[in-house]
Amino acid sequence: MSDLLPSALSVRENAHAPYSKFQVGAALRAKSGTVYVGCNVENVAYPEGTCAEAGAIAAMVAAGEREIVEICVVAGSPTPVPPCGGCRQKIAEFAAGDVPVVLATTSGVLEKTTVAALLPGAFDAGHMA
Repeated sequence: MSDLLPSALSVRENAHAPYSKFQVGAALRAKSGTVYVGCNVENVAYPEGTCAEAGAIAAMVAAGEREIVEICVVAGSPTPVPPCGGCRQKIAEFAAGDVPVVLATTSGVLEKTTVAALLPGAFDAGHMA
């Protein structure tokens, strides 16, 4: 079990999901060791919501950090839910391919993977040269 899971579970309770009722929590550890959390925040105009992973990344960046060394995402689903495509790219912006990603359910089902496994062939700054 990831030691980030309790933080992800706790912040999940703060999710603003009045439309889908699908609460998601994310916790990440930055290179400094500090843990940052985020939860999904829905908006009645669905595309304007924010994913839990994006919230945790924004908190990390706002604190002046730029490197993720581990991340955990939890949802109340039958099986672990991977980050959406946009969040996979956001994670890849701040994490190396071998960074561990733990996906979990509120009932305790865990899946361990890596950033590279979630987003093979990630677009990066090297493509812009």
